[in-house]
Amino acid sequence: MLVGTIHLADEAETIRFGEDIARAIRAGDLIALSGDLGAGKSTFARALIRAVADDEFLEVPSPTFTLVQSYALRIPIAHFDLYRIADSAELDELGLDEALEGGVCLVEWPERADDALPAERLTLRFLHEATGRRVEIDAPEGIAARVRRTLDIRAFLADAGLADARRRHLTGDASARAYEHIHAGGQRLVLMDSPRHPPGPILANGKYYQQIAHIAEDVRPFVAIAAHLGSRGFAAPVVFHQDLDRGILLLEDLGQDGILDSHGRPIAERYLESVAALAKLHGQPAQATIPVGDGSDYHIPDFDHDAMQIEVSLLTDWYLPWKAGRKTDEGLRAEYRAIWSALIARLAAAEKNLLLRDFHSPNIIWRPDATDIGRIGIIDFQDAMIGPTAYDVASLVQDARVDIPADLSARMMEHYLTLRAGSGAFDRDAFLEAWHIMAAQRNCKLAGIWVRLLQRDGKPAYMRHMPRTLENLRIALGHPSLAPLRDWCGKAGVLSDES
Repeated sequence: MLVGTIHLADEAETIRFGEDIARAIRAGDLIALSGDLGAGKSTFARALIRAVADDEFLEVPSPTFTLVQSYALRIPIAHFDLYRIADSAELDELGLDEALEGGVCLVEWPERADDALPAERLTLRFLHEATGRRVEIDAPEGIAARVRRTLDIRAFLADAGLADARRRHLTGDASARAYEHIHAGGQRLVLMDSPRHPPGPILANGKYYQQIAHIAEDVRPFVAIAAHLGSRGFAAPVVFHQDLDRGILLLEDLGQDGILDSHGRPIAERYLESVAALAKLHGQPAQATIPVGDGSDYHIPDFDHDAMQIEVSLLTDWYLPWKAGRKTDEGLRAEYRAIWSALIARLAAAEKNLLLRDFHSPNIIWRPDATDIGRIGIIDFQDAMIGPTAYDVASLVQDARVDIPADLSARMMEHYLTLRAGSGAFDRDAFLEAWHIMAAQRNCKLAGIWVRLLQRDGKPAYMRHMPRTLENLRIALGHPSLAPLRDWCGKAGVLSDES
């Protein structure tokens, strides 16, 4: 299908177009580059490869004589030039199929072997037009949607006065969100690309998972909570430009340093400062309704019974079937739900405030030049809720991505408890019970999420966190109030050695 036609006035715009398409590609994509000599195909290919490499000086020679040049990058890229091949059968010798298995193929002069190339491909036809060139974009819907999205982001940047900005990959996460570094005018910003969640299958009461679990379905919560945290003195990104409908935000870059060292180990000082930031946040009055900034308000949802239950159900829906090789017995599932209903009821009197929800190492920036709570940059909070303050402390002390030494965990807990005890009425024993319940709730959820990412989303790398998650669950189950859940886990084989 024809996606559209764009005009590129000069070489600079051709380079930007290459950078834009670099943000849309996925492993397995083939990009066919058609057009006359000098129409811009090689300039485009060079720009795309350098953008993926994040190296604007990377040597990218023409494959005219070698026929193929390969680049071992974040996404491997093979650059083919078929001008000199005599027969499409030569593609087998060049290794095109193998290159497509785990990477992207750029193919110049694709018409030389059109019958041997995959039908599912992005075709870019470069045509001379006045002093520039016109590009006709043709692609099947899946690729076309990604191309339209990246071009929408370029239009967004132009609207923000950054039409000439350089775009570079920053990171993606377990959700559909992606992030870019935006370089323009000597400054570096962060772009959040967060399209609206599509509805999922109805699970209960006419609602799908995101609605029951109160997962943010657009960027409005992020914008509102970022401003709310900033107004209270916390270091959350300033939103410089926004498109709430399309889900694109241009954000302040809080820095690159995290709370782990170069070997991925926790830096004690930074974890302790992060605990202090939580203590400061939890010591302030909760505010559930906050302005978005467009004249509307956002009501922060409660971390209620249904939200907690739908999250812990991931253990019986995904983890147990994966581990046992069969569906979870309905009697076992009903017993699990009843145990969790009783545990959630025990949280009714727990201290409640704003929960950031994923306050752990990937989402914390260390800002050494700031002071007090400003040293802790907070970048992930769009799924925030009002609920037991113990949840975020559990999220940090039992960091899902990092092994926290037992002595550091103990120091963090004691530091938090001491700070809270010194700031007014605070029930230490009630908090510790809530901490164990929330830690168990989070780890039951995570065990299911890791399997769901593996089986549904094709993201196996997260399974490396499973042993840590199960060990954290063992620790959480140590409180007397969790004896029924501990017994159930033993009966269900959740924590058996072969996990």
